[in-house]
Amino acid sequence: MSSPSPQPPAPPETRTGLVVMGVSGAGKTTVARLLADRLGWAFAEADDFHPRTNIEKMRAGTPLTDADRLPWLRAIAAWLAGWADAGENAVVTCSALKRGYRDVLRDAGPRIRFVHLHGDRDILARRLGGRSGHFMPPALLGSQLADLEPLEADEDGVVVDIAATPDEVAADALRRLGLAARPG
Repeated sequence: MSSPSPQPPAPPETRTGLVVMGVSGAGKTTVARLLADRLGWAFAEADDFHPRTNIEKMRAGTPLTDADRLPWLRAIAAWLAGWADAGENAVVTCSALKRGYRDVLRDAGPRIRFVHLHGDRDILARRLGGRSGHFMPPALLGSQLADLEPLEADEDGVVVDIAATPDEVAADALRRLGLAARPG
């Protein structure tokens, strides 16, 4: 009796890219790492995809333009597509403030779902004021909040309040997305 043939990997369109989005200070990196760890999925920090010119612009307190963001968004989308092509799921942080930005990410190929970390301005400002070593100055919070376009009804995602602990935020996101943490 011959052994069964191995099953081919699942098609990339059945793979999921989870984008943890929101303004600076919302806790994207912390929550995204928790989600990636709990799910056993690949993880990336969107800031690592920024060209040096974008980082210097933000460090100087200058908001990025849509033209500045487009190559960055395409790089993130390509990273998500690469994991989907490999038959894997992935989690990435990305502010994804505008619908148009999220549309670029959705063009990656896999199913793209969003976790919008939402909080009031005071919490965000307090968090930004308390962190060090990040290129994003607290002064740009206002421009990010002005640019933020909430998820629309036809976008695959959930909005999660950041007032809870990061563990609670991650657990809430998983529950609301209908995803189960891997055993162990």
